[in-house]
Amino acid sequence: MATILVVEDARELAQVIARELEVAGYRVLRAGEGQGALGLLERERPDLVLLDWMLPGMSGLDVLRELRRSTATPVLMLTARGEEADRVIGLELGADDYLPKPFGMRELVARVRALLRREEQLRQMLTTDRLAAADPVAYGPLRLDPERHEATLAGEALDLSPNEFALLGLLLRNPGRAFSRAYLLDTVWGKDFFGGDRSVDNAVFRLRKKLGSLGEAIEAVWGIGYRMRPWPTGGHDG
Repeated sequence: MATILVVEDARELAQVIARELEVAGYRVLRAGEGQGALGLLERERPDLVLLDWMLPGMSGLDVLRELRRSTATPVLMLTARGEEADRVIGLELGADDYLPKPFGMRELVARVRALLRREEQLRQMLTTDRLAAADPVAYGPLRLDPERHEATLAGEALDLSPNEFALLGLLLRNPGRAFSRAYLLDTVWGKDFFGGDRSVDNAVFRLRKKLGSLGEAIEAVWGIGYRMRPWPTGGHDG
């Protein structure tokens, strides 16, 4: 049973949403303001958050900012603000979907199901990527052997932390594939890690330095995350 955190200060609306979600088979938690929502998020680790934009005190956007510093939990924004600029702000801050008020409960439940289905597909991808992590991989002069936890560049050993090693291995096994920071956090650091996107950026910065000129092959993908540029010969050795 998936757990959904409803953050909505309008009590009657929150009650209706909770009832409809419970009928649909979900466990529902409720918070009427931002600090309480963040506390529940850390204690209960819900599978999805329904987040109202206009909250008393701490706004929904502030809650979203704080939430995205520590977790990739899917967020569906609920708001009466219908301007395109407002929607863009929410999405750029890390919201996964946006539902303007007033909305129908059938549409709300359908969007919840779609987000949770997408999250499950991501989990399946995570499992596949983790299972492949035991295979040796090569990229030009760079070699990684996960079972022996050895990384060499042109025959010289590289001193990589466990997370740097796992991150580099994931990128090397998937040249050209763009990974979001959230996906990298879940795959490399684990879903229970509360450290935020900067952990990924810092690890990439360190990797680039350790790889020297080859570090330029780790490319930033604007608005998404990172990818490994395909090897110039059309693939990676190995």
